Formats: sequence, structure tokens, C-alpha cells
Amino acid sequence: MKYLFSLLLVMLLTGCVTGEKVASINPGMSQNEVVQVLGKPDGFRQSGDYTIYKYTNRLISGWSWDRADYSFVFKDTHLVEYGAGEVRERNVGGIHSVFVYQL
Repeated sequence: MKYLFSLLLVMLLTGCVTGEKVASINPGMSQNEVVQVLGKPDGFRQSGDYTIYKYTNRLISGWSWDRADYSFVFKDTHLVEYGAGEVRERNVGGIHSVFVYQL
């Protein structure tokens, strides 16, 4: 049971990681193909023949707490440009308390 729970937790965490999924994105993909891989975008913008999909505050990898914004630029429904924008590092520092109870 413990093994099954651990496996499920790993699958859930890697399922929501955008940074690692971006590796399977290629120029020329359609808007629908990108949405199938990454899910519904958080927002989009239209400018002439171009559409920009925005995925915000997504984990970079399953082994990091850092987050990034990703943009995907489509021309006539096909991907022409994509990449990470702002990267926000995990807030490291501060005071952490750990209480140990001994019986």
C-alpha cells in the first residue's frame, strides 16, 4: 500500500510539471497539439496573424520548487516560437522550527 501511494504521488507531481512537458513541444505543432500536451493555457493574446498562449507560475521540473512563465507564439494556428519567461526562485531562508517529541 505504501509503495502504491508513493507511485501515485510521483505520478501526480510529474503530471503537473510544465517545464518537463515543454521538452516534447516542437515548432510547427498546432494549437490543439500544444494544449493536449500542456493543458489549457492560463491566458492568450491575439495580434494580427499571431496568437500567444501564456502558462503562468508553472514548476520548472519535478525536482525544483522554482517556477516560470511560458509563452507559445502561433502564426496561423502553428507554433513558431516558444520559451520560458520570468523564472521565480523558491524563497530560501527564514527561520524554520522543528519540534521533536520524545516519549
